[in-house]
Amino acid sequence: MKDRASGMADLSGDDLKAAVAAGIVSEAQAASIQALAAQRLAGRPAPDDEAFELFRGFAEIFITAGLLILMAGLMGLASAAGDSLAFCLIGVVLSIGFARYFTVRRRMVLPSIVLVSAFALSVMGAILALLLEKTGFGSDLQRLELLAGGGMLLALVGWYWWFRLPFTMFLIGLAGLFLGVALIAPYDLISLTTAQSPAELLSLTGGSRLGLATLVVGLVAALGGIWFDTRDPYRLGRASASAFWLHLIAAPAIMNTLGQTAMALEGPGRLLAMALVLAVMTVFALIIDRRSFLTAGLGYLVWLIWTLAYRNGAGLDWPMVLVLIGGAVTALGAWWVPLRAVLMRALPDFPGKDRLPPYAKGAL
Repeated sequence: MKDRASGMADLSGDDLKAAVAAGIVSEAQAASIQALAAQRLAGRPAPDDEAFELFRGFAEIFITAGLLILMAGLMGLASAAGDSLAFCLIGVVLSIGFARYFTVRRRMVLPSIVLVSAFALSVMGAILALLLEKTGFGSDLQRLELLAGGGMLLALVGWYWWFRLPFTMFLIGLAGLFLGVALIAPYDLISLTTAQSPAELLSLTGGSRLGLATLVVGLVAALGGIWFDTRDPYRLGRASASAFWLHLIAAPAIMNTLGQTAMALEGPGRLLAMALVLAVMTVFALIIDRRSFLTAGLGYLVWLIWTLAYRNGAGLDWPMVLVLIGGAVTALGAWWVPLRAVLMRALPDFPGKDRLPPYAKGAL
């Protein structure tokens, strides 16, 4: 397979002029192509960066503050009716109505994130109010979890289909996590409050299925992120942004299980297992070129090490682990691009390799 660094042959201005002279394209079409190329080049992230956007200016923060105050006031007026189901349904209607303007017409990022979050909470509240107050499902915990999680998941999928908002994928991942726990370990979540150690329920060796649930959901989210990534390898559009949010769900969910399983071991095996988990996640992050995946997983792991060391009164093992992790992350951040190039050239061809982000030539 050819090195992806070479890519397609770039069209120059002379090529477009020749195409106009040959009658292949008109002058207007050639000008449009040049304008589109300039726009795509300006919007493309740097070769050693990963685009991330929460808002595009202070105007979005200002509008978001106004939206929160306005929606709080309107729903406060609606609460006078004293019907929780009606209250939540009004929240759903308000979220959709405002999104038709701020998401579809104005294409604002932060207001859209707030609106879809309000929509998700309103949908969940409406489902729970319906099930608990209007039906007899309240006594069946698993059925309640399945209907609530499934209903919110379907509603968020519909929102993504309608508004095409990438952040929706993050909420879809959370709803999928809730639904996965309801399917695989519906009663283990309650036991977290009484367990002596999270590893008893979250590790694969603890006898609980909760860790298996988070691992399965994390793998599904990672596959979904890869699916989006392969449709936008240059990371210029909505597919790449959607993949970013899925990877933020996938990494902590996977690390939740694998990290707790490693921490459940005793002696040197704990550090060796942790090192293996980090090595696998690092290689995977380099292959898909997603620092966000590795960062989210490492953030969870650092928190896990800290809490376990504090609870167990561990000695010098946790500072040493943090020093090693911090040093590795710093080195990866400094030499990510050449390291990925070396890794991708060393790997044999595999399905989808040519649809991943291009990798540059160059030595360390």
